[in-house]
Amino acid sequence: MIRVLQASSSVAREHMTNPDLGATTSAEQPWPAPYAAHPVDAVVSLPGSKSMTNRALVLSALATGPSTIHRPLLARDTQLMIQALQGLGVRIERHVESLTVTPEGLHGPATVQCGLAGTILRFVPPVSALASGRTAFVGDEQAARRPIAELLAALRTLGVTVEAAARSLPFWVEGTGRVRGGAATLDASASSQFVSALLLAGSRFDDGVDLQHRGQPVPSQPHIDMTVAMLAERGVAVLRSAPDHWAVEPGPIAPVTIDVEPDLSTAAPFLAAAVVTAGRVTVSSWPRSTYQPGHRLAAILGSFGADVSWRDGELTVTGPGRIAGVDLDLQEIGELTPVVAAVAALATAPSYLRGIGHLRGHETNRLVALATELSRLGAEVSELPDGLRIRPRRLHGAVVQTYGDHRLAQAAAVLGLAVRNVEIVDVATTTKTHPDFVSAWTELVA
Repeated sequence: MIRVLQASSSVAREHMTNPDLGATTSAEQPWPAPYAAHPVDAVVSLPGSKSMTNRALVLSALATGPSTIHRPLLARDTQLMIQALQGLGVRIERHVESLTVTPEGLHGPATVQCGLAGTILRFVPPVSALASGRTAFVGDEQAARRPIAELLAALRTLGVTVEAAARSLPFWVEGTGRVRGGAATLDASASSQFVSALLLAGSRFDDGVDLQHRGQPVPSQPHIDMTVAMLAERGVAVLRSAPDHWAVEPGPIAPVTIDVEPDLSTAAPFLAAAVVTAGRVTVSSWPRSTYQPGHRLAAILGSFGADVSWRDGELTVTGPGRIAGVDLDLQEIGELTPVVAAVAALATAPSYLRGIGHLRGHETNRLVALATELSRLGAEVSELPDGLRIRPRRLHGAVVQTYGDHRLAQAAAVLGLAVRNVEIVDVATTTKTHPDFVSAWTELVA
């Protein structure tokens, strides 16, 4: 039977922390992950893309007039972005299926709550530098572990007053209403968001921005491509004269009306459900072309042996009888790693996930967390300098920690489909990007 699953809303929960990985326990009882006694068969409707929504919000806040954002994601990360921009004087009105964003002159003082969201931690400081007054940046306890020092150093180079010696949350930015801009060199190997942050605001700087990356390869290149494409839609050209070099001339950012695509990374656990249960899952409104990293799920799940087809805007994955082991370079699409690792733990042969050393600086140290929790379930996992080696073993039930990381919670839910008695601590962390994950997942196997 085919069911249509949709998202609505919920709230995040408080949790306690572990000094090494972050959040490990919740005041709520662990959530019993649904076990699939039969192959799943469902049609899934996804919420909007977080990456597109938050970029659209920032660009709209810096535009020359009102913009309309249709079908935005309204989850914890985007709600925090809305609150951050409103605190800086931007008027944001919510309608039934859209947001209207009206710039009205950026000003402070303000306090920005970043939560655990990298897009707020990295995208808002350059915006706050264009406001008058001091903006304080705070966040969840483990957000202080997320890399930010290179971006703050680059802002100082561009003429922004940032709290002296600040290298992590909390910190403050002293805005004067304008930024000199110009040339800056930074190491963006820890996060592509360093580059996107400066490109999004760069055309509003007096001298624009001329940015050079020096270091190991920048991860998540598709997200930079998304930033460049969304800037182009607003009349801002990003010049690429050499590899790892981006330049934006000073100029206006045009107001637009934008349709937000479904969040393809959020599709990962649902499509993986088809693979691990030998079932079938269809995701509706799948774009023919997109800059979202999640579009590579088709190739990734195909490498596990799944049958993947796209027709009339729907992507369908049908699971194999036996899951193959894989050797994958996920350097550009690291956010998919937790769910990919969950599928690999159920394969019939070892898997190697490469190019993901930068995941140590995500919501938690994802490599340590995945090695710890997959091992807790019985898998044999080796953490390597740039990734993970996963040797499948017979898995068993356990209480799985999520460390406040929505992707780890989704990965645990995938494993729960195939392994009885999996319980997930703080499953509500999924509200970071999927407001109604629990009910949608429960309906998937109902």
